[in-house]
Amino acid sequence: MAEKPGIPKKTATSVLEELVALATKEAKRSGQFVVSGLGKAVKVNRKARTGRSPQTGEPIQIPAKTVVKFRLAKSFKDAGAPPKKK
Repeated sequence: MAEKPGIPKKTATSVLEELVALATKEAKRSGQFVVSGLGKAVKVNRKARTGRSPQTGEPIQIPAKTVVKFRLAKSFKDAGAPPKKK
């Protein structure tokens, strides 16, 4: 990322770290963070559910929690996906 604009690697790293910090802060505050042309980070509430312990196979209760999901922008998805056949 630092090569294309011709900036030092340390500066590029600092910019990315600041973007991540801003995204985290905004997702906590408003529930979403948009990166134009790339996608949107959205806070989602997961319900409590029953799962299985991988070691014993016994059913276990997984508590409800809030997670952040990243949804890609349509233009970004279209750029990476092969064209659909009709």
